Amino acid sequence: MGKIHIVTDSTSGISEAEVKALDIHIVPLTIQMDGKTYIDRIDVKPEAFLDQMATLKDLPKSSQPAVGVFEELFNELGKDGDEVLVITMTGGMSGTNKSAEAAAAISESKVTVVDSRFISYALSFQVIEAAKMAQAGKSMEEIVARLDHVRANTHLFVIIDTLENMVKGGRIGKATSLIGSLLNIKPIANLAGGEYNLVSKVRSYKSAVKYLSKQFNEDTAGKKVLGVGIEHANGLKMAEPLAEFIKENHSDELKFGFTSPIISTHTGSGAIGFSYYTE
Repeated sequence: MGKIHIVTDSTSGISEAEVKALDIHIVPLTIQMDGKTYIDRIDVKPEAFLDQMATLKDLPKSSQPAVGVFEELFNELGKDGDEVLVITMTGGMSGTNKSAEAAAAISESKVTVVDSRFISYALSFQVIEAAKMAQAGKSMEEIVARLDHVRANTHLFVIIDTLENMVKGGRIGKATSLIGSLLNIKPIANLAGGEYNLVSKVRSYKSAVKYLSKQFNEDTAGKKVLGVGIEHANGLKMAEPLAEFIKENHSDELKFGFTSPIISTHTGSGAIGFSYYTE
């Protein structure tokens, strides 16, 4: 049985150390700002991007990898008869999954494409599990079945601090934004089904952390926590207290860092993503 190569996109938040240790291949998305195109996490880094975005009149636009980029990688990885497993960010928020599927259909290699139905660290949970299983010599069928289990036991919440980017992106009107700002409303959404679903609204950072902590305790009660991730877009007022809560019992499982520019384009500054999965 040949090797199984694991491929994902740049929104996964997987560290360079993990990429190297687990032999994961990252295909980056791109961002357009002021007429220029930047490669996610290569030409533009998460921390610097937030400062740059704040100076722009128009919201940056993100693009999925081209079909040809995926196809070239697939052909190279599978040239000796190896298989390729691609795990992408949710198709409900990006055309990345469709691009990978189109490339798989014309590639000379044997390629399996999986829609993670998630983003950020919640996506990385599936990618890392798959990479570890591939290194252990598990079959494609075994890995895909495990991904179904991980996906079913993963939770991801996104908390928006400001509605400015939602207005610029045409997702809500200015009147709604003004009301939200006056009331200091912070929407909380989950990604059940691979798309944003509003589940609550709070009026303070403290209330947001309280809501997420309570939800985490309810979802993980009596279960083994395998991974926890907190990504933020300069959202330390919520991210740090939440991290302290998690560290009390799950410090070894916690991943903490900046979110991808692809995601912070839509969430705006101050947002956080909170994800976890159980056995």
